[in-house]
Amino acid sequence: MTARRVVAFGGGHGLSASLRALRHCAPELDLDITAVVTVGDDGGSSGRLRAERGGLPPGDLRQALVALAGDHPATRRSAGLFQHRFAAVPAGVPPLGEADPVPAAADRRNPDPHDQGANSQGPDDRGADGPGATVPGAERASVRADGLAGHAVGNLVLCGLMEMLGDPVAALEHAGAMLGTVGRVLPMSRQPVGIEAQVRGVDPAAPDEVRTVRGQHQVAVTTGRVESLRLTPSAPPACAEVIEAIRAADWLIFGPGSWYTSVLPHLLVPQLADAIVSTSARRLVTLNLAAEKETLGLSVADHLAALHWYLPELKVDLVLADAKAVGDPEPVERAAESLGARLVLAPVAVTGGTPRHDPAALGAALVPVLGADR
Repeated sequence: MTARRVVAFGGGHGLSASLRALRHCAPELDLDITAVVTVGDDGGSSGRLRAERGGLPPGDLRQALVALAGDHPATRRSAGLFQHRFAAVPAGVPPLGEADPVPAAADRRNPDPHDQGANSQGPDDRGADGPGATVPGAERASVRADGLAGHAVGNLVLCGLMEMLGDPVAALEHAGAMLGTVGRVLPMSRQPVGIEAQVRGVDPAAPDEVRTVRGQHQVAVTTGRVESLRLTPSAPPACAEVIEAIRAADWLIFGPGSWYTSVLPHLLVPQLADAIVSTSARRLVTLNLAAEKETLGLSVADHLAALHWYLPELKVDLVLADAKAVGDPEPVERAAESLGARLVLAPVAVTGGTPRHDPAALGAALVPVLGADR
């Protein structure tokens, strides 16, 4: 059976959920997966590395690699290592290999191994703990200055590989080999970008005033309504390997994820937009389960309208959404039809807890879609 070539666009947790779902399709479909990741992150560990070392922010790239990591125990352990985040060290704890300054600290050289994973899986790089963070379970303890605190191991590995090899694509290929990834991870551009938005109502005292909000993290947490979005530079060069993948693809998948900071930026890269519009691949949009800070006030249908606003030539074949998240399907159906798409409703959310996609359920919903002939 010929492999179906799928290119998934996004960044952070949304793209990770999409990639894990595609992994669940593997028993029934032969998929060739390419993940295309935004490169605008400027918060947390990624933001620190980007400011101090330059180069691409590694956090969203790391998340995509881990989502595609192989199932061998050794590669799963390596994936866990990539996600491990260094905690801040209390001021009274001596560095490893040094004598204890106070006898009372002696027992802390060999902590309970079950405690070491407490910080191993941070939510993502947006808002990650910085050097002044407290250690879990010791919130009131003072901490010493520590350049590693808050960094994920995988971020440091990717930063090192990009510096050593001189090319982020080669670095990601090497990291993928380390993790036995089932698929390929690519940056949307070899050049980091900035994200800026015109936001109305940033200041509650001036609800009608429009201000410029700069930086992915600030846009993601804004309390105002995003009126427009742009990249700096406005026309970053697209990664050549991404253009090739789009041209060869059978399916392009957009979302789920932070709409303004993870999904729409791909449509703002002129070369990517041209390739997305001109490819013969079918296009699928996976809608989010709930509004985020950056999309407060946007209806589910508005999310689809935003795709048309930023890329009017975009045509979509299918829109996949959770029935409970959609509510009244009629306005969403109309918005999907305006893009040329059919709305497909399926139970793709985890039961209970915060709204998030269930990779197994999302994968089950994708199988008949991706497996269908034209």
